[in-house]
Amino acid sequence: MADTPDPPAPVLEADLPAPVPVPSRSARRRRERTATTYVFRVIVSAYLLLLVAWPVSLVAQKTFEDGTTSLRGILEDPDVLHALRLTVTIAAISVVINTVFGVGMSLLLVRYEFPGKRLLSALIDLPLSVSPVVVGLALVLVYGGRSGWFGPTLESAGFQVIFAVPGMVMATVFVALPLVIREVVPVLEEIGIDQEQAARSLGASAWQTFRRITLPSIRWAVVYGVVLSTARSLGEFGAVKVVSGNLLGETRTATLVVEEKYLNFDKGGAYATAFLLTLVAVACIVVVGILRPEEPSE
Repeated sequence: MADTPDPPAPVLEADLPAPVPVPSRSARRRRERTATTYVFRVIVSAYLLLLVAWPVSLVAQKTFEDGTTSLRGILEDPDVLHALRLTVTIAAISVVINTVFGVGMSLLLVRYEFPGKRLLSALIDLPLSVSPVVVGLALVLVYGGRSGWFGPTLESAGFQVIFAVPGMVMATVFVALPLVIREVVPVLEEIGIDQEQAARSLGASAWQTFRRITLPSIRWAVVYGVVLSTARSLGEFGAVKVVSGNLLGETRTATLVVEEKYLNFDKGGAYATAFLLTLVAVACIVVVGILRPEEPSE
Protein backbone atom coordinates (compact mmCIF):
# COMPACT_ATOMS: atom_id res chain seq x y z
CA MET A 1 0.00 0.00 0.00
CA ALA A 2 1.48 3.33 -1.04
CA ASP A 3 2.34 5.81 1.63
CA THR A 4 -0.03 8.76 1.64
CA PRO A 5 1.68 12.17 1.77
CA ASP A 6 1.52 14.01 5.01
CA PRO A 7 -0.98 16.88 5.02
CA PRO A 8 0.64 20.33 4.80
CA ALA A 9 1.35 21.98 8.09
CA PRO A 10 -1.14 24.69 8.93
CA VAL A 11 0.09 28.19 8.25
CA LEU A 12 0.05 30.24 11.37
CA GLU A 13 -0.99 33.91 11.21
CA ALA A 14 2.26 34.88 12.86
CA ASP A 15 4.21 33.32 9.98
CA LEU A 16 2.50 35.53 7.37
CA PRO A 17 4.32 38.68 6.26
CA ALA A 18 2.87 41.89 7.54
CA PRO A 19 0.60 43.51 4.94
CA VAL A 20 2.01 46.58 3.31
CA PRO A 21 -0.29 49.49 4.12
CA VAL A 22 -1.78 51.02 1.00
CA PRO A 23 -2.55 54.69 1.43
CA SER A 24 -6.10 55.59 0.69
CA ARG A 25 -6.96 57.89 -2.18
CA SER A 26 -7.94 60.67 0.25
CA ALA A 27 -4.61 60.35 2.06
CA ARG A 28 -2.72 60.57 -1.23
CA ARG A 29 -4.74 63.64 -2.17
CA ARG A 30 -3.98 65.23 1.19
CA ARG A 31 -0.26 64.66 0.68
CA GLU A 32 -0.49 66.10 -2.83
CA ARG A 33 -2.41 69.11 -1.56
CA THR A 34 0.10 69.60 1.23
CA ALA A 35 3.02 69.55 -1.21
CA THR A 36 1.23 71.85 -3.65
CA THR A 37 0.28 74.22 -0.85
CA TYR A 38 3.87 74.31 0.36
CA VAL A 39 5.17 75.15 -3.11
CA PHE A 40 2.59 77.92 -3.53
CA ARG A 41 3.46 79.33 -0.12
CA VAL A 42 7.12 79.49 -1.05
CA ILE A 43 6.34 81.16 -4.38
CA VAL A 44 3.98 83.73 -2.81
CA SER A 45 6.39 84.47 0.03
CA ALA A 46 9.29 84.96 -2.38
CA TYR A 47 7.12 87.17 -4.60
CA LEU A 48 6.06 89.40 -1.70
CA LEU A 49 9.59 89.51 -0.35
CA LEU A 50 11.16 90.59 -3.64
CA LEU A 51 8.36 92.95 -4.70
CA VAL A 52 7.26 94.53 -1.42
CA ALA A 53 9.16 93.76 1.75
CA TRP A 54 12.73 94.00 0.47
CA PRO A 55 12.34 97.26 -1.52
CA VAL A 56 10.50 98.94 1.37
CA SER A 57 13.14 97.79 3.83
CA LEU A 58 15.80 99.26 1.57
CA VAL A 59 14.06 102.64 1.75
CA ALA A 60 14.18 102.46 5.54
CA GLN A 61 17.82 101.38 5.41
CA LYS A 62 18.77 104.27 3.13
CA THR A 63 16.87 106.70 5.36
CA PHE A 64 19.01 105.86 8.39
CA GLU A 65 22.23 105.25 6.48
CA ASP A 66 23.65 108.47 7.93
CA GLY A 67 21.85 108.15 11.24
CA THR A 68 18.94 110.53 11.66
CA THR A 69 20.52 113.37 9.66
CA SER A 70 18.24 112.98 6.62
CA LEU A 71 15.14 112.62 8.77
CA ARG A 72 15.97 115.67 10.87
CA GLY A 73 16.80 117.59 7.70
CA ILE A 74 13.33 117.21 6.17
CA LEU A 75 11.59 117.80 9.50
CA GLU A 76 13.42 121.11 9.80
CA ASP A 77 12.62 122.18 6.23
CA PRO A 78 9.50 124.44 6.24
CA ASP A 79 8.66 123.57 2.62
CA VAL A 80 8.72 119.84 3.38
CA LEU A 81 6.65 120.34 6.54
CA HIS A 82 4.10 122.29 4.50
CA ALA A 83 4.02 119.49 1.93
CA LEU A 84 3.47 116.88 4.65
CA ARG A 85 0.67 118.89 6.24
CA LEU A 86 -0.94 119.44 2.86
CA THR A 87 -0.72 115.73 2.05
CA VAL A 88 -2.35 114.74 5.34
CA THR A 89 -5.08 117.38 4.90
CA ILE A 90 -5.93 116.26 1.37
CA ALA A 91 -5.89 112.59 2.40
CA ALA A 92 -8.17 113.25 5.38
CA ILE A 93 -10.72 115.18 3.32
CA SER A 94 -10.63 112.59 0.54
CA VAL A 95 -11.07 109.66 2.94
CA VAL A 96 -14.08 111.28 4.61
CA ILE A 97 -15.72 111.96 1.24
CA ASN A 98 -14.97 108.48 -0.07
CA THR A 99 -16.22 106.84 3.13
CA VAL A 100 -19.56 108.66 3.13
CA PHE A 101 -20.22 108.24 -0.57
CA GLY A 102 -18.67 104.76 -0.61
CA VAL A 103 -21.05 103.40 2.02
CA GLY A 104 -23.98 105.15 0.34
CA MET A 105 -23.12 103.76 -3.10
CA SER A 106 -22.63 100.30 -1.61
CA LEU A 107 -26.13 100.37 -0.11
CA LEU A 108 -27.50 101.62 -3.41
CA LEU A 109 -25.85 98.81 -5.39
CA VAL A 110 -26.81 96.00 -3.01
CA ARG A 111 -30.19 96.99 -1.58
CA TYR A 112 -31.91 98.51 -4.61
CA GLU A 113 -32.70 97.60 -8.20
CA PHE A 114 -32.77 100.36 -10.81
CA PRO A 115 -32.00 100.85 -14.51
CA GLY A 116 -28.30 101.29 -15.18
CA LYS A 117 -27.17 99.46 -12.05
CA ARG A 118 -24.58 97.38 -13.91
CA LEU A 119 -23.28 100.45 -15.70
CA LEU A 120 -22.87 102.28 -12.38
CA SER A 121 -21.02 99.29 -10.91
CA ALA A 122 -18.67 99.27 -13.90
CA LEU A 123 -18.07 103.02 -13.69
CA ILE A 124 -17.05 102.69 -10.04
CA ASP A 125 -14.10 100.55 -11.13
CA LEU A 126 -13.04 103.09 -13.76
CA PRO A 127 -10.41 104.75 -11.50
CA LEU A 128 -8.64 101.39 -11.21
CA SER A 129 -8.23 101.08 -14.96
CA VAL A 130 -7.51 104.67 -15.98
CA SER A 131 -4.07 106.20 -15.51
CA PRO A 132 -4.03 108.89 -12.79
CA VAL A 133 -2.32 111.21 -15.24
CA VAL A 134 -5.34 110.90 -17.54
CA VAL A 135 -7.59 111.67 -14.57
CA GLY A 136 -5.64 114.82 -13.83
CA LEU A 137 -5.76 115.93 -17.45
CA ALA A 138 -9.51 115.31 -17.60
CA LEU A 139 -10.03 117.48 -14.52
CA VAL A 140 -7.97 120.25 -16.11
CA LEU A 141 -10.14 120.09 -19.24
CA VAL A 142 -13.30 120.44 -17.15
CA TYR A 143 -12.19 122.85 -14.41
CA GLY A 144 -9.22 124.64 -15.97
CA GLY A 145 -9.31 128.39 -15.43
CA ARG A 146 -8.75 129.38 -19.07
CA SER A 147 -10.34 126.80 -21.33
CA GLY A 148 -12.19 124.46 -18.97
CA TRP A 149 -15.92 124.00 -19.17
CA PHE A 150 -16.60 125.31 -15.66
CA GLY A 151 -13.22 126.79 -14.74
CA PRO A 152 -13.70 130.39 -15.99
CA THR A 153 -17.12 130.65 -14.34
CA LEU A 154 -15.85 129.30 -11.03
CA GLU A 155 -12.75 131.50 -11.04
CA SER A 156 -14.84 134.59 -11.85
CA ALA A 157 -16.80 133.74 -8.71
CA GLY A 158 -13.56 133.55 -6.73
CA PHE A 159 -13.32 129.75 -6.54
CA GLN A 160 -10.20 128.19 -8.07
CA VAL A 161 -10.09 124.46 -8.66
CA ILE A 162 -7.03 123.71 -10.77
CA PHE A 163 -3.64 124.55 -9.24
CA ALA A 164 -5.37 124.70 -5.87
CA VAL A 165 -6.41 122.39 -3.05
CA PRO A 166 -9.96 121.68 -4.38
CA GLY A 167 -8.60 120.20 -7.59
CA MET A 168 -6.09 118.09 -5.66
CA VAL A 169 -8.86 116.78 -3.41
CA MET A 170 -11.02 115.94 -6.43
CA ALA A 171 -8.17 114.04 -8.08
CA THR A 172 -7.42 112.10 -4.90
CA VAL A 173 -11.09 111.29 -4.31
CA PHE A 174 -11.38 109.97 -7.85
CA VAL A 175 -8.41 107.61 -7.72
CA ALA A 176 -9.40 106.18 -4.31
CA LEU A 177 -13.15 105.99 -5.00
CA PRO A 178 -13.58 102.18 -5.46
CA LEU A 179 -11.62 101.09 -2.39
CA VAL A 180 -14.31 101.56 0.26
CA ILE A 181 -17.09 100.34 -2.05
CA ARG A 182 -15.34 97.11 -3.01
CA GLU A 183 -14.77 96.30 0.67
CA VAL A 184 -18.34 97.02 1.79
CA VAL A 185 -20.38 95.52 -1.08
CA PRO A 186 -19.43 91.84 -0.45
CA VAL A 187 -20.22 92.16 3.26
CA LEU A 188 -23.62 93.71 2.56
CA GLU A 189 -24.39 90.88 0.15
CA GLU A 190 -23.35 88.31 2.75
CA ILE A 191 -25.38 89.62 5.70
CA GLY A 192 -28.60 89.89 3.67
CA ILE A 193 -31.64 91.95 4.61
CA ASP A 194 -33.44 89.76 7.17
CA GLN A 195 -32.33 91.71 10.25
CA GLU A 196 -32.97 95.05 8.56
CA GLN A 197 -36.49 93.98 7.58
CA ALA A 198 -37.14 92.76 11.13
CA ALA A 199 -36.03 96.11 12.55
CA ARG A 200 -38.24 98.03 10.10
CA SER A 201 -41.22 95.80 10.96
CA LEU A 202 -40.72 96.71 14.63
CA GLY A 203 -41.02 100.39 13.82
CA ALA A 204 -37.37 101.41 13.43
CA SER A 205 -36.70 104.26 11.03
CA ALA A 206 -34.26 103.95 8.13
CA TRP A 207 -31.58 105.83 10.07
CA GLN A 208 -32.09 103.72 13.20
CA THR A 209 -31.89 100.54 11.13
CA PHE A 210 -28.68 101.68 9.50
CA ARG A 211 -27.08 102.85 12.75
CA ARG A 212 -28.01 99.84 14.89
CA ILE A 213 -28.14 96.97 12.39
CA THR A 214 -26.31 97.69 9.15
CA LEU A 215 -23.36 99.76 10.33
CA PRO A 216 -22.24 97.36 13.10
CA SER A 217 -22.33 94.52 10.57
CA ILE A 218 -20.15 96.31 8.02
CA ARG A 219 -17.89 98.27 10.39
CA TRP A 220 -14.74 96.26 9.73
CA ALA A 221 -15.27 96.40 5.99
CA VAL A 222 -15.57 100.17 6.32
CA VAL A 223 -12.42 100.29 8.45
CA TYR A 224 -10.42 98.32 5.91
CA GLY A 225 -11.77 100.49 3.11
CA VAL A 226 -10.70 103.58 5.05
CA VAL A 227 -7.21 102.17 5.58
CA LEU A 228 -6.81 101.34 1.89
CA SER A 229 -8.21 104.72 0.89
CA THR A 230 -5.84 106.47 3.30
CA ALA A 231 -2.80 104.67 1.93
CA ARG A 232 -3.88 105.37 -1.65
CA SER A 233 -4.55 109.04 -0.91
CA LEU A 234 -1.23 109.57 0.83
CA GLY A 235 0.66 108.01 -2.06
CA GLU A 236 -1.15 109.63 -5.00
CA PHE A 237 1.26 111.20 -7.45
CA GLY A 238 0.20 111.34 -11.11
CA ALA A 239 -3.20 113.02 -10.93
CA VAL A 240 -2.12 115.40 -8.17
CA LYS A 241 0.96 116.46 -10.11
CA VAL A 242 -1.15 117.44 -13.12
CA VAL A 243 -3.80 119.43 -11.24
CA SER A 244 -1.55 120.97 -8.57
CA GLY A 245 1.07 122.69 -10.70
CA ASN A 246 3.67 121.57 -8.12
CA LEU A 247 3.98 125.06 -6.64
CA LEU A 248 6.61 125.19 -3.89
CA GLY A 249 5.09 126.02 -0.52
CA GLU A 250 1.56 126.05 -1.95
CA THR A 251 0.48 122.91 -3.82
CA ARG A 252 3.49 120.62 -3.54
CA THR A 253 2.61 117.39 -1.72
CA ALA A 254 4.91 114.87 -0.07
CA THR A 255 5.03 112.57 -3.10
CA LEU A 256 6.07 115.53 -5.26
CA VAL A 257 8.75 116.35 -2.69
CA VAL A 258 10.13 112.82 -3.11
CA GLU A 259 10.38 113.31 -6.87
CA GLU A 260 11.89 116.79 -6.59
CA LYS A 261 14.55 115.77 -4.10
CA TYR A 262 15.46 112.61 -5.97
CA LEU A 263 15.84 114.47 -9.28
CA ASN A 264 17.98 117.09 -7.54
CA PHE A 265 20.27 114.37 -6.17
CA ASP A 266 19.09 114.85 -2.58
CA LYS A 267 18.50 111.14 -2.21
CA GLY A 268 18.65 111.25 1.58
CA GLY A 269 15.75 113.68 1.70
CA ALA A 270 13.82 111.65 -0.87
CA TYR A 271 14.29 108.43 1.10
CA ALA A 272 13.34 110.13 4.38
CA THR A 273 10.13 111.61 2.96
CA ALA A 274 9.19 108.29 1.36
CA PHE A 275 9.90 106.56 4.66
CA LEU A 276 7.48 108.85 6.52
CA LEU A 277 4.72 108.16 3.99
CA THR A 278 5.33 104.42 4.25
CA LEU A 279 5.41 104.57 8.03
CA VAL A 280 1.96 106.17 8.20
CA ALA A 281 0.43 103.60 5.85
CA VAL A 282 2.00 100.64 7.67
CA ALA A 283 0.96 102.07 11.05
CA CYS A 284 -2.68 102.21 9.91
CA ILE A 285 -2.60 98.56 8.83
CA VAL A 286 -0.92 97.43 12.06
CA VAL A 287 -3.38 99.31 14.27
CA VAL A 288 -6.35 97.80 12.44
CA GLY A 289 -4.81 94.32 12.73
CA ILE A 290 -4.38 94.78 16.49
CA LEU A 291 -7.83 96.21 17.15
CA ARG A 292 -9.82 93.78 15.02
CA PRO A 293 -11.30 90.99 17.16
CA GLU A 294 -10.39 87.43 16.27
CA GLU A 295 -13.06 85.49 14.41
CA PRO A 296 -14.30 82.43 16.34
CA SER A 297 -12.96 79.17 14.94
CA GLU A 298 -15.53 76.70 13.74
